[in-house]
Amino acid sequence: MLRRLLLATTAVAIIGALAVPAMAQTTLRLVSKDLLTTNPDDMKEIEAIEAALKAKGLDIDIQTVDLPGGTSAYVEALGVMLLSGDIPDIIYFQGGDQKMAEQGILEDLTPWIEKSENVKAALWPHNVDRLANYPYLLYVYPPRAPQPVMRKDWLDKLGLAPPTTVEEYEALFQAIHDADLDGDGTAGNTLGLTGFGNTNELDSIFNQAFGVTGTWMKNAEGQWVNARVTDAEKAKIAFYAGLAAKGLYDKEYVTNTFDVKEDKFYTGKAGVIFGSSPEVVDIYSGKMRQAHPGEDITLALLPIPSGPGGKGLAAVDVAKESRGWAVSSLSEHKEQAFAVLDFMTSKQGQDIDRMGFEGTQYTVDASGKVTFTEAISTWYARFFNAANWAPPTPLLSPTAQAALDTIKANFVADNSFVWPAEYAADVDAAEQVYRSWVARFITGEASLDQWDQFVSEYNAAGGARMAEYARTRLNG
Repeated sequence: MLRRLLLATTAVAIIGALAVPAMAQTTLRLVSKDLLTTNPDDMKEIEAIEAALKAKGLDIDIQTVDLPGGTSAYVEALGVMLLSGDIPDIIYFQGGDQKMAEQGILEDLTPWIEKSENVKAALWPHNVDRLANYPYLLYVYPPRAPQPVMRKDWLDKLGLAPPTTVEEYEALFQAIHDADLDGDGTAGNTLGLTGFGNTNELDSIFNQAFGVTGTWMKNAEGQWVNARVTDAEKAKIAFYAGLAAKGLYDKEYVTNTFDVKEDKFYTGKAGVIFGSSPEVVDIYSGKMRQAHPGEDITLALLPIPSGPGGKGLAAVDVAKESRGWAVSSLSEHKEQAFAVLDFMTSKQGQDIDRMGFEGTQYTVDASGKVTFTEAISTWYARFFNAANWAPPTPLLSPTAQAALDTIKANFVADNSFVWPAEYAADVDAAEQVYRSWVARFITGEASLDQWDQFVSEYNAAGGARMAEYARTRLNG
């Protein structure tokens, strides 16, 4: 049905300059998990965007479509809406986009970005690579690269320098475990670190240290294999399992939700937590202070460790954006739709999206100095985090800024790629085998002596077929 809708549309207008001349009001429908008509702040931002665009000669009425806010519920509801033929002009995806791109309903953004007034200059390096591989989603944010933080006062009490090697990290986790840092008179009951769901957070800083350099690595025979089945991966998982066996890593990580993980950190049950972004690091700081009123608690960012394989953050998947904004190829107002996205990467758009509103999230004195209020702690960008935007006064804490600087200095592109649809079942099955065995290794239900059994199951579940295809891609 979607293909018929596509064929029924008129020919695409010739792309000219992105600045759209003054015209009658255009109505654009927009759908996003993070923009709801029931949220006053969301609607205040939409109104500010409309006013700013109108001042530029673009009279656009942005009509927000309400869908459930939870990720899985949103993805499901969005899929149902699109498959029914109800396709807004501007669509935020957090999964499910590839099927729509294959049906031809998502606009190729390449020519629009090339002619853009703002987007092109706002992209992060990984955005450029992802758009070259998959030109349908725009998500202008620094890559997600979880980094570890801990209470600075706890680090000071231990008398240890921030760890810089794998061995020093284990020593730090052991010291946290053995000390009575929370002052309750009981030592030996604090986890070195906690996590939730899977080991992705730990992998962010330990992959390179153990020599896991990318999704695909060459084995002893010079053949490309998935890093999941390499000796480097085995050594890394053995490290994680060793931490868990000593009570240093949370064996409940598989069943922890993110809020349970955070609670263990705030209540002193775990000493180290990973923040998925610089902004999240600041959220953790604020929540820690709320949990301990009257105490001046700050967080310390821990460095990337070096190890047998080297040093650096994990390679960033540049095959495609896993989430982001799309323009409908069926829209009758593509120029205006892209103009909205382009505006949101401009300085004015970023000022609205990142800073909120004068008198609420920030104040401006007679000299023009901007001061953020406490309300900024609950404000979040609904659209983008442009690489070329800088706030008029520091928006991030020194700790969070250091996390962002680390991300900027350590970008390495992965060699992963977008899988054809016929490999979807193999990818899912192999990943399920991997996650299941890793959990068993870490909790002690399985021994690393069973590594070969895991590899056999992984390959049988789809890993071998995936490797065969990968070799056709990577060998050129």
